[in-house]
Amino acid sequence: MRRTSNEDSFSTRPDLGLFVVADGMGGHVAGEVASRIVVEAIEAFVEQTVDADLHSTWPHPFDVSLSVDGNRLKGAFHLANQRLAREVAGSQDLRGMATTASALLVSDGDQAVLAHVGDSRIYLLREGHLQRVTQDHSWVEDQMRAGLLSADEARTHPWRNVVTRALSGGDDPDVDLKILSLRTSDRVLMCSDGLSSVVADSRIEALLSEHEEPAGACDALVEEANEAGGPDNVTTVILHIDAA
Repeated sequence: MRRTSNEDSFSTRPDLGLFVVADGMGGHVAGEVASRIVVEAIEAFVEQTVDADLHSTWPHPFDVSLSVDGNRLKGAFHLANQRLAREVAGSQDLRGMATTASALLVSDGDQAVLAHVGDSRIYLLREGHLQRVTQDHSWVEDQMRAGLLSADEARTHPWRNVVTRALSGGDDPDVDLKILSLRTSDRVLMCSDGLSSVVADSRIEALLSEHEEPAGACDALVEEANEAGGPDNVTTVILHIDAA
């Protein structure tokens, strides 16, 4: 409701099992560029490694503690960051741009791998109960963990948009990676902080539960954020697990 441009980007590729949400930073134009570059780079690498060979050359040392899909997402994030670096080096106007990124790669069976940098979020709704499965890399989240801010205070704090970790084209990012087990009837919500910064988790839980169709739930969540003032761009992606 207040932004003149949309710095969010997203990708939904059910054919790859890939879903991505990114929220760009860096002012007019640059934030849009950062989020778009990262989403495109992640999608391209995941598509290129559909039939990945464990002995293939990877863009970083293959981590034997991770699954192949874990390595695919880790590699995708690292390559996306490198692409940002090249773009920044080629244009003075893009200096300082950065983006959050949250990605989910659903494999066969009942598991998914998630990768996360920044303060976009991934939630899991199971049997009517909402659980956040990512941890914000933000100043207010650090203060909440230290017991210095409540969730309500964090949503209105003037430093609520200060991100402590992002993809910016600098050093290789420290990517949070996690295995998410899925069950039939689960719902996974991926969103930029344009939703979570103004709508309480309890309200998100209620709206996800009330709307049977994922598209209707997405619309309701965006409407709720806009009714709360809509201070930021809002992106929502919902996966409904029909069978796991």
